[in-house]
Amino acid sequence: MQKKWVIKRVGCEITEILATSLGISNPVARILAGRGIDSAEVGKQFLVPALSSMPDPYLLKGMDAAVERLLRARTGSETVCIYGDYDVDGISGTALLVSFLRQVGFSCTYFIPNRFDDGYGLHEESLRQIITLGVTLIISVDCGITAVREANFCRQAGVDLIILDHHSPQEKIPEATAVVNPLQPGCAYPFKMLAGVGVAFNLLVALRSRMRQEGLFSLGAEPDLRDWLDLVALGTIADVVPLSGQNRMYVYYGLQKLEQSLRPGITALKRVAGIKESVSCGQVGFRLAPRLNAAGRMESAVPGVDLLLSNDQVESAGIADELNASNAERQSVEHSILEQAVAQVEGDGCYPARKSIVIASTDWHQGVIGIVASRLVERYHRPTILIAIDAEGNAKGSGRSIPGFHLLEAITNCSGQLLRFGGHRYAAGIGLKSEAVSSFAAEFEVVVARMLGDSELIPTLDIDAEVIPTEVDLDLAKELRRLEPFGAGNPEPSLMLRGVTVVERRIVGDGHLKLRIAAGGETFSAIAFRQAECPTDGLLDIAFFPEDNVWNNKTTLQLRIKAIRKAEA
Repeated sequence: MQKKWVIKRVGCEITEILATSLGISNPVARILAGRGIDSAEVGKQFLVPALSSMPDPYLLKGMDAAVERLLRARTGSETVCIYGDYDVDGISGTALLVSFLRQVGFSCTYFIPNRFDDGYGLHEESLRQIITLGVTLIISVDCGITAVREANFCRQAGVDLIILDHHSPQEKIPEATAVVNPLQPGCAYPFKMLAGVGVAFNLLVALRSRMRQEGLFSLGAEPDLRDWLDLVALGTIADVVPLSGQNRMYVYYGLQKLEQSLRPGITALKRVAGIKESVSCGQVGFRLAPRLNAAGRMESAVPGVDLLLSNDQVESAGIADELNASNAERQSVEHSILEQAVAQVEGDGCYPARKSIVIASTDWHQGVIGIVASRLVERYHRPTILIAIDAEGNAKGSGRSIPGFHLLEAITNCSGQLLRFGGHRYAAGIGLKSEAVSSFAAEFEVVVARMLGDSELIPTLDIDAEVIPTEVDLDLAKELRRLEPFGAGNPEPSLMLRGVTVVERRIVGDGHLKLRIAAGGETFSAIAFRQAECPTDGLLDIAFFPEDNVWNNKTTLQLRIKAIRKAEA
C-alpha cells in the first residue's frame, strides 16, 4: 500500500543540546529528540543503558508476598511448578525461572499447556494433574491475570498460586497468593510495558536480594543475574513489547549474552538458524523466535523449554534440528493459509470498504493463524482476526491490530457471543462457536468503524530526520548503530533526502533495484529491495537507512532505500 510520509519536526535548541552534550551528529540528535529524549541525562541513559537504573522490583505490587512464599518453599523443600504460556515469552520465562530456581536450591519443575488440547492460560484439569505430582506452589508466567476461577480452584485444593503476567487485567483480579503484573490497579512500578519474561526477571532480582540479606548464599555462590539476560531478551523481542526503558536495557545486554552462546541450546538454535556472529533484534525476531515458537504452533511447546534448559550439546543439537523441521512445516502451512486468506479478502467484494477483516475457515491450522493475521495487517492495514473452526464447530480466533488501535478494547465492546477472549492493544485471542462467527464479524466491523477514521486506514512512514547530502557518510552509518537495538518502540530510523536523481538503474536478484543516485553534488550507491516496479525518473524523494556494505574486504556506504516518491516541495 502507498504510505503517507510523516516527517518529524524537532526544535533546534534541544537538538543542539543533545549534539553538544552527547558528542553526536546533528542528524542523530534530531532522531533522539524526535523519540522523546529531551535532556542530555536521558540521552546518556538511552545510548548506554545501565543495569543499575532498574527500578526497585519491590515496587511491583504483590512482589513481597511472592518472595516470602518462595522462601518458605525453599526452606520446606517444597516442589515448585512453573506454568508457562506456549509462546516464546512464556517459553523463555519458564526456562528463566526453572534454571535460576534450581541453581539457588529449589526443587522446580514446569508445565506448558498444549495449544490444541488445553488452550491458552491456566486450566483446572491441568492444575489438577500438576497437584497430583506433589506440587504445593504453582507460578504462572505470561498468563494467569484473568484466571479467577482457576485461582479459586488452587486455593480450595490447598495449593498456592503466584501469577506473573503482563497482559491487561479484567475488572476482577484473581485471588492468588500473589499477583505480580505492572498493569494491575495500585501497582507503583514505573515501567508498565514489561514482557512476561521481564516480570519474571524482576521476581528473580527481588528474590536474590532477599536471599542475600538472609545470608543464604555461601561464599562465591551468589548467581550473576546478567547470565540470564539472554532468555529475557528472547522473550522481550519475540513478544514485540516496546524497546524502551527497562526493555531496552534487557535487550541491550541480552543480545550480548546471545552472541556469547553460553547455553548449548542457544548455540544449537543459532546453528540451525544460520547465525554465526553477532545477534540482532531482527535475527531474534525472524530466525530464533520462530523456531522456538514452531513446535508450540504445530504441536507442543515443551521442546522449546527443553532446549533452553539443556546442558548437553548432543541433546541440544537434536532438539534444535526438530524445531527447525517444525519451523519449515509451519512456513509451508502459513503460506497456504495466507493464499486462502488473501483470496477470501479480495473475493468477497467488501475490501477496501470495510475497516476490519474477520475471516474463518475449517481448513486452517489454529497454531498459525496469528502469524497470517499479522501478514494481512501488513498487506491491508486493517485490524484483522483469523478464525480456525474445528470439526466440532469450535472456533478459535487470533487477531492483530494496526498502530493506534486498541484491539482488545474493540473486542471487549462486541464480546457478547464470545465464550472467551483476552490479549492486549495489538494482539488478542477469541473463542466462540462457529455459528456465531458471522454475527461477531458484523459487530466487530461496527465497533471498528466507530473507532477508526478513514485517514487512520492509510499506513504511515515515519521520517525521523530530513538530511542534506553532505551529512550522509560512513561516519553517520556507524553512529546510527549506537541507537540499536532496533525493534518495536525503537524502530530503525528512516532518513530522507529530497530532490535526488537516479543516474544508474539495474534490477538484481529477486526484483531488487540497484541504483546510483545523485543529490547536491554527491553520488551514492543504493539498494531498494523488492521495488523493481518503482518508477525512478525525474526528481525523487527517498526514505532510507545508511549502512556499511562490505565487499572484498572493502567497506563502502550504501543507502538501503525504504520508499521512493516523486519529489515534493
